[in-house]
Amino acid sequence: MDKNFQEEQFTGIIKFTPPLYKQRYQFIKDLVGKYKPKKVADLGCADCTLLWMLKFCNCIEVLAGLDICASVMKEKMHRLSPLPGDYLQPAERSLTVTLHHGSVAHKDPCMLGFDLVTCIELIEHLEQSELKKFPEVVFGFMAPSIVVISTPNSEFNPLLPGVTLFRHPDHKFEWNRAQFQSWALETARRYDYSVEFTGVGHPLTGMEKVGFCTQIGVFVRKYPQTTESAQSEKPTEAVYKTVFKAVYPSLKDEKYLQNAVVSEVIFTAQIIKRSLLDRLMSEHEEYNDDPTERKSKFQPSMNCFSEDLGKALVEKSMEPFVNGNVVYIPLKTIFSFPKVNRLCGTFEKLHKLIAGKVTLSSDGSAVMFNTEHENEEN
Repeated sequence: MDKNFQEEQFTGIIKFTPPLYKQRYQFIKDLVGKYKPKKVADLGCADCTLLWMLKFCNCIEVLAGLDICASVMKEKMHRLSPLPGDYLQPAERSLTVTLHHGSVAHKDPCMLGFDLVTCIELIEHLEQSELKKFPEVVFGFMAPSIVVISTPNSEFNPLLPGVTLFRHPDHKFEWNRAQFQSWALETARRYDYSVEFTGVGHPLTGMEKVGFCTQIGVFVRKYPQTTESAQSEKPTEAVYKTVFKAVYPSLKDEKYLQNAVVSEVIFTAQIIKRSLLDRLMSEHEEYNDDPTERKSKFQPSMNCFSEDLGKALVEKSMEPFVNGNVVYIPLKTIFSFPKVNRLCGTFEKLHKLIAGKVTLSSDGSAVMFNTEHENEEN
């Protein structure tokens, strides 16, 4: 049974708003917003709801989930896959999402190097033997910069109708605040972490003495992990089974970056071309009553440039122009547009990315369009 569903049955009468599980997830999202971790692992990820929420946090580049129950993960893991829109408009960041089947009592090198590890309503599901190994696995082996552990506060249970012993049939224990804080402080001391206590799910007015419904410990590593300590006693054998992996399209991948740049260059060039042709057509109509003057005003813009003169104009100016049936739009003009500039970074990279993908002038300094197609469209 879903642990969030079971909990909502008991807390429904108190009516936490938002629901308690959403408050826990929001707590993590706020923490991510504050510390900007790049690599986040959720231990006991269950139906992957927290991972799904975190995939929208732009600072995160690696997400990993671990759970002892593969079937629960598989039910909703499709939500972690890229959508069509992710391919149409790749993000600037890279993002890889991986799900592992295994126990938090076991060490696996795939869980090394994370900035933030979350354990939301996890420890109370552990057998005593697993709980004993848990600190060494998470704080000693994984040793992330930040660990967040949430667990039920048993002092709140008398306020929850229907709770006789524990809030969930799979819970092996539920601690009061003193028990949780004692365990957390000893764990923090042993592995050189500091810890602060808070929670979500405020009690009713007049019942404040029982504390939060969910108690939370936020552990922060005191000292940066040295290379030597990071590599000591790290097993090389994988014990978890990977059940899901998704690599999102990213502009950090040259293939997706090139597609994005080519599309943006063509889009920008089309806008410039349309603006130029509209202006020339306006000039043409303005002098329509005087054919002699129309020729002197309009025709030179459209047809009098020799190829050499056209090249010189492209090199010396950022103004687009028309030569015969061809519109020339200088690359430097296109590069000056903020989105193109941001995507490429340098003019040289712009030239490299569009080479062979966009029709350029013989010297490669301008994008070319044939106006005959424009006339056919109109």
